[in-house]
Amino acid sequence: MGDIFNSERIILREMERKDWKDVHQYASQDKVCQYQPWGPNSEQESKDFVEQVILDAEKDHRSRFVFAIILKEHGEMIGSGEINLRDSTNRVGEIAYIINPKYWKMGFATEVANLLISYGFKQLKLHRIFATCDPRNIGSLRVLEKVGMMKEGRIREHILIKDGWRDSLLYSVLEQEWNGN
Repeated sequence: MGDIFNSERIILREMERKDWKDVHQYASQDKVCQYQPWGPNSEQESKDFVEQVILDAEKDHRSRFVFAIILKEHGEMIGSGEINLRDSTNRVGEIAYIINPKYWKMGFATEVANLLISYGFKQLKLHRIFATCDPRNIGSLRVLEKVGMMKEGRIREHILIKDGWRDSLLYSVLEQEWNGN
């Protein structure tokens, strides 16, 4: 992609090596990764994440697009959003996002999810975009509903996290349902 794309308050751009420090600010916090199979990150793990994102972006047949979320107001990186191609034959992608807790409950995750879905349908020509979230993560499931995704169901014991197996809720939106929110 290379291009920057944005909404009213944020810019999504390709990650750069220097972003590891901003990634580490949120990825090292327990509350950010409590529903994730990773973290809290050490500095090295945050550096490794950014390095892997850059390597993935350079692949000939790119399937992972991870973007830094930048606040237009003062240029601060406040999280990351990504879209992954899960099935190119059937044009299926998956979105995910992580926001620094300093910026929770301000609508940024919703803006990011809208941008990622729009990018998936317009640029990547996907037919179906899905996301999963921990049933306990009320904030994230509200975001998925706000952006027009439909709850498809519950995937039982889908992911192994620190406190054991976790279920995931599955949400999706189809290209013909997307109105560009």
